[in-house]
Amino acid sequence: MASGLRCFRLVHPVFCNSLAAWTRPVSEGMLKTVSGRQNDRGQSMASPAVPVRHFATKKAKAKGKGQLQTRVNLNAALVEDIISLEEVDEEMKSVMEVLKDNFNKTVNIRTSPGSLDHITVVTADGKLALNQIGQISMKSPQLILVNMASFPECTAAAIKAIRESGMNLNPEVEGTLIRVPIPKVTREHREMLVKLAKQNTNKAKDSLRKVRTNAMNKLKKSKDKVSEDTIRLIEKQISQMADDTVAELDRHLAVKTKELLG
Repeated sequence: MASGLRCFRLVHPVFCNSLAAWTRPVSEGMLKTVSGRQNDRGQSMASPAVPVRHFATKKAKAKGKGQLQTRVNLNAALVEDIISLEEVDEEMKSVMEVLKDNFNKTVNIRTSPGSLDHITVVTADGKLALNQIGQISMKSPQLILVNMASFPECTAAAIKAIRESGMNLNPEVEGTLIRVPIPKVTREHREMLVKLAKQNTNKAKDSLRKVRTNAMNKLKKSKDKVSEDTIRLIEKQISQMADDTVAELDRHLAVKTKELLG
């Protein structure tokens, strides 16, 4: 037993030193050596290529969106056999003129007799303008009269049309005479007129879309006779004309809104 303990004491330091050597962290020198060997090896061995996908940043996308699109300016005479761009342009301008006329007559702070002229009345004979079936006059700055003596059977329909015109009017009837009190110019009334102006502008845009769609459909019928490049250019021209008209509609709405809100 005693001899065994003496042997262990002699072996113990050697054993501990050996164990420490095995468990000691790899030195920086060794790492550099290994790394150097790997670099030397890398000179003779080509590493496999790894595909990298580059994503566009938000700034890059925004920059792309901000760039101006190339405008088309076709000579209408050169494509006259395919489609009349002048007619399309006239139809789009007509949409604009209708909105302007609508703003002047129905979207005003001060209601006038002319504001009621084109209110559509649904009758047994179809849809008719109010000024076709009634005599409209200004009784006072606060009152408009609509005399329905010539078409008394349309009185109820006329009252309904005036009330639903979106002009914030509440007509009263006395026999065949419709009395239309002019509302006071309040903030609420101004905001109601702005809402009406936006509704009318949206209707104008719907009409414009129909003009554009009809033109595109007409163009499709010529696809077998004309090259694809020519068709694309004409389509771009029509879309460009429509976009310009939309911008003009929005500009008139902005001006009208500013006028109404003061």
